[in-house]
Amino acid sequence: MSVHAYGARAGDQPLEAMEIYRRAPGPHDVQIDIAYCGICHSDLHTVRAEWEGTCYPCVPGHEIVGKVSAVGDHVTGFRVGDVVGVGCMVDSCQQCEECEAGFENYCDGMVMTYNSPSEDEPGWTLGGYSQKIVVNERFVLRIHHAEEHLAAVAPLLCAGITTYSPLRHWQVGSGKKVGVVGIGGLGHMAIKLAHAMGAHVVAFTTSESKREAARQLGADETVNSRNAEEMTEHLNSFDFILNTVAASHDLDAFLALLKRDGTMTLLGVPGTPHPSPNVFNLVMKRRSLAGSLIGGIAETQEMLDFCAEHGIVADIELIGADQINTAYARMEKGDVKYRFVIDCATLAAG
Repeated sequence: MSVHAYGARAGDQPLEAMEIYRRAPGPHDVQIDIAYCGICHSDLHTVRAEWEGTCYPCVPGHEIVGKVSAVGDHVTGFRVGDVVGVGCMVDSCQQCEECEAGFENYCDGMVMTYNSPSEDEPGWTLGGYSQKIVVNERFVLRIHHAEEHLAAVAPLLCAGITTYSPLRHWQVGSGKKVGVVGIGGLGHMAIKLAHAMGAHVVAFTTSESKREAARQLGADETVNSRNAEEMTEHLNSFDFILNTVAASHDLDAFLALLKRDGTMTLLGVPGTPHPSPNVFNLVMKRRSLAGSLIGGIAETQEMLDFCAEHGIVADIELIGADQINTAYARMEKGDVKYRFVIDCATLAAG
């Protein structure tokens, strides 16, 4: 079937309205009428070919919320009318050690929601800046939030799980002192989640204007990372630091804040490498520097359920399809609090 979408035909061209093809639901497929799709910074990097391997036309979008409009004959877990979500993956090999352990996000055969090889036209996956999507039921998630919050739920499918997974893996909770570096799309979710988990949350920013914003999000303290005195006050005191900054920066300044056996996990992927950390910063306190990539399907469902229970959604700005290019320009300048979400009902007008 042909559906309205928004995408780019080349890395140096703006996104535009286009028609794309979606397959008819197979036996194990769920067809979703997309209501909202968040805009992730990864969308911008891919569309602009800032990461290698972009296929054009490129239709981005992996923070998808909508309603089931059709199901395959063998689908038992979903019915027409269910409110569901789709995140960063739409398939994996389902046979490897990672998949069997519930870590499809680390499967070498993971199929991303857009820009991954596919048997569908045009030969690669096309994402959520579109009216409909068809996904294997294994990769469809249940949404339990109230309908009036669904637009703000969309970013949970990427920003939410990307921060939730490492917080859970490193056992953040009551009695733990947790740092969040960067108060943006990822960072604002990390603050909300860590606060809900019961941790003492310290937000790090380079902007004095974000102190009050961090407090409203749930931070117990805010530190200006450019202020040496403020940073020194927190030396050797953190159990865990979640670093969400996607720009190259000095990691040693934050590693020095970890206590013995503390861990700093990186989420942001900079365009140029970080300066290499001083090994003494690691070995002298048995500190760890780690990374994390989204989360598996079961863990993503756990995150959605946790957020519904605690009333957690993203802080968003809802836009129409005709505002996508403006949103990209603003996102490059950091001019968003904290996530743009597309009202996909506006795609037909394009």
